[in-house]
Amino acid sequence: MVHEDTIKLLRECDAGIKMGTKSIEDVIKYVENPDFKKKLSDCKSEHEKLQGEVTALLGNYQDDGKEPNPMAKSMSWIKTNVKLSWDDSDKTAADLVTDGCNMGVKSLNRYLNQYKAAEERAKDITKRLINLEEQLAIGIRCYL
Repeated sequence: MVHEDTIKLLRECDAGIKMGTKSIEDVIKYVENPDFKKKLSDCKSEHEKLQGEVTALLGNYQDDGKEPNPMAKSMSWIKTNVKLSWDDSDKTAADLVTDGCNMGVKSLNRYLNQYKAAEERAKDITKRLINLEEQLAIGIRCYL
């Protein structure tokens, strides 16, 4: 059970990190404020570091990870591009990123509760990812 829960939790982190990184890439090109842009860029870098850890751990289990749900990915892309084509302000970008962070935090906490038998390393990565998402949402409130 430990082995199985660990892989499942890491897969969800993998998909979440990929989704978060792609969402930041989609939004950052619309952001005007240099401080806001830096927060997004720094967060993306932290996501990429966590991605390396997740990929390495999954490799130990001979697992290729998980891609984000194609429907969720498509809906996110459409929502981002439609909203930003109507209003490409930093306020809109901050709103979209905050929604994404909140969804990520909610999902990751659910998986953390669901895969209780996962190894502590996998739980630690999940908690750090949750914290990263929470801190980004807090850090960009001033742009809402």
